[in-house]
Amino acid sequence: MDKNLGFLMVDNARLLRRAFDERVRTTGMTGPQARLLLALDRAPGENQTFHAEHLEVEPITLCRMVDRMEESGLVERRKDPSDRRARLLYLTPRAEGEAARIRSALTGMLDQMVAGLDETEQAALSRMLNLVSDNLSASTKSQGIAHG
Repeated sequence: MDKNLGFLMVDNARLLRRAFDERVRTTGMTGPQARLLLALDRAPGENQTFHAEHLEVEPITLCRMVDRMEESGLVERRKDPSDRRARLLYLTPRAEGEAARIRSALTGMLDQMVAGLDETEQAALSRMLNLVSDNLSASTKSQGIAHG
């Protein structure tokens, strides 16, 4: 196996994140704010811990980001009916327009990413990356069980 494969994947993820951040900056949002806004659009009604884990940020970092976005009228915290200590996160109607602006700013980024690959190659790449993701997710889950 090519020992550089892991490096290439990490480096490509870094480049993709940079391209995302640059395009999102044109909307007046930071990359982390845009990722949170899009995550809330995909998974409304989840708690802050869920989103901190999925965005790979510390809970306090996410809390501060949500504080700022709530003050800006983009995010709403609601009580969790099953856990009085937790708050569930939702987008406000204003944020839905912001999500559309972000998606518009990202137009063409994925096309740029796969330029030079035909549809068959894109489908194969997608299958392979999903398999890698499944393999790594299974590894993480089994380690969590083995170590407590």
